[in-house]
Amino acid sequence: MARRPDTSPQTLAVFRAFVGGAWRYGYDLSRETGIPSGTLYPILIRLSGRGLLESRWEERASGARRRSYRLTGEGIGYAESRLAEARPSTASAVAAQA
Repeated sequence: MARRPDTSPQTLAVFRAFVGGAWRYGYDLSRETGIPSGTLYPILIRLSGRGLLESRWEERASGARRRSYRLTGEGIGYAESRLAEARPSTASAVAAQA
């Protein structure tokens, strides 16, 4: 059976990291989730391309710029539904291990 879109453990971790609606930048997300940048950035690009994330460039005091991301209104609802769907299967897997 094919896996539903956006239900990989990595994508779900990204959704969890965005709960609360704050702007987040890639390095911060990578540190929090433990997802390597080579996996994280394709997820961010895919979600942005589908209108689930918005992004903006931020200027830092050092003059360097960094891109920040946050869920759009549509993305919030989508992330919440994917996370809710994942909870029962996670609970079942934990119960099976006990």
